[in-house]
Amino acid sequence: MQESRVERRVDTTTADGGWRASFQAMGSPCEVLCDGGTRNDAAALGAIAAKEAWRIEDKFSRYRSGNVVDRINTAAGAPVDVDDETARLVDFAALLWASSDGRFDITSGALRRAWTFDGGDTVPSADLVAAILADVGWHRAHWSAPTLTLPAGMQVDFGGIGKEYAVDRAVALVRERTAQPALVNFGGDLAVTGPPARRPAWHVGLESPRGPGVRPDRLVRLTTGALATSGDARRYVIRDGRRYGHILDPRTGWPVCDAPVAVTVAADTCVQAGMVCTLAMLEGGGAETFLEAQGVRSWVTR
Repeated sequence: MQESRVERRVDTTTADGGWRASFQAMGSPCEVLCDGGTRNDAAALGAIAAKEAWRIEDKFSRYRSGNVVDRINTAAGAPVDVDDETARLVDFAALLWASSDGRFDITSGALRRAWTFDGGDTVPSADLVAAILADVGWHRAHWSAPTLTLPAGMQVDFGGIGKEYAVDRAVALVRERTAQPALVNFGGDLAVTGPPARRPAWHVGLESPRGPGVRPDRLVRLTTGALATSGDARRYVIRDGRRYGHILDPRTGWPVCDAPVAVTVAADTCVQAGMVCTLAMLEGGGAETFLEAQGVRSWVTR
């Protein structure tokens, strides 16, 4: 989960006959789109969503000292007791690890010591990757709620599920506040509280993964549920004409072979959409077959 280093504020502007409340969180531009209502209504909903996004960022960002992730990652082999919310995320991560045959692993963040996906041309040596793999592997952790014990040197990173979780939490809080239709979008992962009042559906354009703008053939009409996207449009390295995307196989320490450029999935919740998206990317060349088996609406770019 990337950290925001900008001023925490919410700006409210007009947007297509309604209102947009925008802010920064988790290293991403975020917004709440309101279909109708007043500026004050939109500002209030934006403040609710932003407060929850910032709370989750503060609690689960690996960049923050003193939070639960920092306590786990600096425990040096000692057991750490976690709260109920953290325990639910750990349970979910463990489920993803098991269902993906180890391809999804919240301990794989150690591989950041080898890979920097900044658009440059630096590729780590095989020896360095192999050495770091000694600190990767959920099967080495001991988890019995509420106690998590990691071997010294291992760390966890909830970045793979944190943003989607934040979207779902923000949507739930917005629904508690009002029946007014709203769309909550955190860096391209989004969910709606229901259909808009003045038109049949929310129109969501999917970005062209390797070029500016929105593809005209990728306009999604959303009345309920959520969308999530995973891809390598902005995080990659290129060496000797080969592009290495940032989706790593934690079992090998190397980018997944033949992964799509981008996968977008529609589901009931943003967490569900993000889960399917990520697992599809980790399937590499089998992404389309995997998605077909899930029976979800999806869009794949090769």
